[in-house]
Amino acid sequence: MSTKFFTNTEENTVFQKFKGILSNMKDVFAFHAVVGYFRSSGYFALQPFLKDIKDIKILVGINVDLMFADAQKKGLLYFGEEQKTKEEFLKWFIQDLKEAKYSREVEEGILQFIKDIVDGRIEVRAHNSKAIHAKFYLFLPQLHSEHSDGWVIMGSSNLTEAGLGIKKSPNYELNIALKDFDDVEFTKIEFQKLWQQSTTILPADILEYKKKTHIGQFFTPFEIYLKLLIEYFGNNIDYDPDTVGDLPKSYKKLSYQVDAVNQGFQMLMDHNGFFLADVVGLGKTIIASMIAKRFLVANGSLKTKILVVYPPALEKNWKSTFRMFGIDRHTKFVTNGRLEKIVNGEDMNYWAKEDYDLILVDEAHKYRNHTSQAFGLLQRICKAPRNSEGLVTGKNKKVILISATPLNNRPQDLYYQLLLFQDARRSTLPVTNLQSFFGPIIREYKDVMREDEPNVEKIRELYNTIREKVISQITVRRTRRDLANYPKYLDDLKEQGIVFPEIAPLRTVGYSLNAKLSKLFYHTIFYLTDDDKINYYRYQAIRFLREDLQDAYYDQAVLISKSLAGIMKTLMVKRLESSFHAFQITLNNLLVSTQRMIKMFESDKVLIAPDLNINELIEKGFSMDDIENLIIELSTEKPKNNIFKAEDFEPELLTGLRKDQVLLQELSNEWAKVEEDPKIEELFQALENELLSKDRNPTGQLILFTESNDTADYLAEKLVKRIGKGVLKVSSANRNKIFETIQENFDANYIGKRKDDYQILITTDVLAEGVNLHRANVLVNYDTPWNATRLMQRIGRINRIGSIAGVVYNYIFYPSQQGDEEIKLYKNALLKLQGFHSAFGEDAQVFTNEELVEQFELFKEGMPDEEDKRLVYLRFIREFKDANPREFKRIKNFPLKARTARKYEDTMAEETKDATLIFLKSPYKMEFYVVTNDNKVTPLTFLEAAERFEAKVNEQGYDVPASHYDNVQAALEEFDKDFLGATTDTVTTTDKADAISAQAKKFLRDFKSITRKADTKKACEVLADLIDKGTFTPLPNEIRKLKRRLDKKETSYGQADNLIIALAKKYDVFNDGEDEQSSTNDIDLNITPEIVITETFIG
Repeated sequence: MSTKFFTNTEENTVFQKFKGILSNMKDVFAFHAVVGYFRSSGYFALQPFLKDIKDIKILVGINVDLMFADAQKKGLLYFGEEQKTKEEFLKWFIQDLKEAKYSREVEEGILQFIKDIVDGRIEVRAHNSKAIHAKFYLFLPQLHSEHSDGWVIMGSSNLTEAGLGIKKSPNYELNIALKDFDDVEFTKIEFQKLWQQSTTILPADILEYKKKTHIGQFFTPFEIYLKLLIEYFGNNIDYDPDTVGDLPKSYKKLSYQVDAVNQGFQMLMDHNGFFLADVVGLGKTIIASMIAKRFLVANGSLKTKILVVYPPALEKNWKSTFRMFGIDRHTKFVTNGRLEKIVNGEDMNYWAKEDYDLILVDEAHKYRNHTSQAFGLLQRICKAPRNSEGLVTGKNKKVILISATPLNNRPQDLYYQLLLFQDARRSTLPVTNLQSFFGPIIREYKDVMREDEPNVEKIRELYNTIREKVISQITVRRTRRDLANYPKYLDDLKEQGIVFPEIAPLRTVGYSLNAKLSKLFYHTIFYLTDDDKINYYRYQAIRFLREDLQDAYYDQAVLISKSLAGIMKTLMVKRLESSFHAFQITLNNLLVSTQRMIKMFESDKVLIAPDLNINELIEKGFSMDDIENLIIELSTEKPKNNIFKAEDFEPELLTGLRKDQVLLQELSNEWAKVEEDPKIEELFQALENELLSKDRNPTGQLILFTESNDTADYLAEKLVKRIGKGVLKVSSANRNKIFETIQENFDANYIGKRKDDYQILITTDVLAEGVNLHRANVLVNYDTPWNATRLMQRIGRINRIGSIAGVVYNYIFYPSQQGDEEIKLYKNALLKLQGFHSAFGEDAQVFTNEELVEQFELFKEGMPDEEDKRLVYLRFIREFKDANPREFKRIKNFPLKARTARKYEDTMAEETKDATLIFLKSPYKMEFYVVTNDNKVTPLTFLEAAERFEAKVNEQGYDVPASHYDNVQAALEEFDKDFLGATTDTVTTTDKADAISAQAKKFLRDFKSITRKADTKKACEVLADLIDKGTFTPLPNEIRKLKRRLDKKETSYGQADNLIIALAKKYDVFNDGEDEQSSTNDIDLNITPEIVITETFIG
């Protein structure tokens, strides 16, 4: 069908029509255009066809509504004055240069466009009438008549790449091409009227505004380096103690705390959360309170609600500190075991979870287990969209995770804590897809931990990667060395009279077994760990249930059973290492528990109740009938608690239980004969020789930690007999009751009357956190905890500001070689602690001299300990601003795409030779790259980028080479690939999470297609979006369980409809109105990053 209309589809584009007219029309003298939008990139495409045309006029309609609104805001009348119209066009011109494709050809086209205006070949005018909506293009001969050629194209297309149809995804446009004389003549007259009414854009105007763009200025390497620091540090450069607001009279504004506030607040704004991980003693509670107050001011006090989550022991500290800062009335306080009160919304003492704007989580490492109920509750609180936005806009809450030890065991610890304020597959960090980033690292970590020998170098490599790519972006952590090496910080410490104690080299204590005891020890280890000996059948009962009963009551029965048996095996060996006394108690408990299960088989009533401690109930005097009734009541709500018959189990279970009973009884008999204890004898020897010596222990007080409460009881009994009174034993059972006694005797900061009733404190890890014990300066680790970070937390009790002694001593009893061969406790502790040192840094070794407390790239080279290099760069740009305020302002206002070239020197990083450094920024993250001559793109951390951008004041700059543009384009493509790849499922993931997520999304797609309920369809969509982003960790598993119940016909499709809607409501992403809430701010996938600065090294 022949038509005069065309739509920018296939080859039927405005550009092709232009090209055809300009190539075939004879004697084209004039090209006149009226457009609503003009882009130099669109003009650039037409340049080859316009080069011989003498009369080119472009009339651009300016959006007068914006100028009118601006005038109204200022209380002025808008009369459409020419100067304002001209300024608006020229701003538009600058914006066009910012957004134009970064290539040599485009820039040459823009420069030619400017030259054509200056030479008078092109005239540009701007029209300020809001009534102009027409777009038309005239092609005229010098003398237009009814006997000459002439064309007009009219329709919806602007003079842009998209409007012309030459963009990859062109706009759908509807245009018509006319050549009848009357049509062309009418349009020509209309153009002349509009042209006369418009404002002339003079060549001088264009030249003046060209100077404000990257193509009109020349930049030196030093200026580019300063621009990098200004853009990166932003408001943190403005050191202003007043940013933290008024402090209580008893507090002084300390520069290291103010800097932490500024840095942390910026991370809150950039990433919605961060880790406050300063080492022990630097005042994390005070810093967090300062940030909370600053956020309150920034968001508006009437609009702000704060939640503080903490362990019960820290309640008094948090409430009193917030009260002193005057922000307690804007805050609710909740202990970490009562989060369900907020989620359920039934306790009127708390606001709804959607009402909070800022959440502070103390001892945040406790939320590293994503399968725990506590994690799920906290994540729902943190990620529930804000009900009411204040001055800080956006639906996302802000979250501060407070812990001196964010990493406790494995890389997963950090990953899951991050998911309290980041989405797994769409983060705001340089690593957009956290799931695919952590996946390979977690697998490699597991492989290393399975190796027989500790591979410290590999652990360092893995955690260095995590530190560089993730931790450095969202962590405020200062070691004591940082404070000592930054003059402002050091002055603060001196002014306060603060002195940190020195940490003496680690002391290790060994003990040896005589021949008879050694033989029994080996014999016991063999029985506990060999597959042909004790197999802990008492903890594997559900594995031997009939298959139909397993399917009905217990998911992954085999896996759970083997896991429980493995845990018990490790526990038995660890008890043996802790003390012979603790081992004998645990051994006898296992024997009794096994015997009781055999009796259940004999009575044909086998009780399996995960939610009840059956052995404890029996010890309390409950009869089997009482316990049976409890299980029957419980089974209605929780079917996993049930009573089975003996025939419901495979015969192998009873056989295994009887075999275990025989072996356990044999061991129990052997250990009942043992009276000697070489380990405690070694402790007694150390007490006499050094632990209590005046030269080492001036206060004569000692802290003794053990993992086992049974060991603590045993040590207390033996030490009382040995030294008499003065021994205090603490466990979870009496901690709260005697907490004041602990403070009176061992806390150097205690403001009440101090006492000297106790010389030795024996405690489980219940005192490893949240208490000062620094009247003592000597600590003994009587055993090694499986969670090696506990060792850091233990020493932190006495290594604190205000310690009475000048030196802190740390002693540790190592596990025996025989036991360690089985459970690898030494290797486990070493690698976990090395992981922490490599990820976060620490002041000293805490377990073994093999730990490398090293300098790494985050810190200043040449320091014996770690000074945060970001502080060095921040200090430099602050000092530059103070000394050169005008120059600072000039550089701060540099346009986007500022660039230079510089000479490569041998002292520079080798990979920068003939390469380009690139700094890109989008609304959700910033990224640094180095791109080599062959366009190989390598991401850089800020510190790596700053080191390479760094330049001398007088260093000469050069014009960028041709390769520069290809390098920058390669970086832009890498940026897009990284973000777009983060939204796909084809990634390597953690813990099979990707497969589970894919199954959950497929189920939701399928269910959406079959359900008839509009609400369910909407719920399926929003839940699938949450899974796609990785917002809520438990959600994919919850969907999978629903699918399984549906497949087993345990749930009807009607019930599934309601359950899906219930899930959407649970995660606060469903409402019945037209607007749909989102748990996270939507990120536009089409956002192109801004090119902030670039720099090419030339040979």
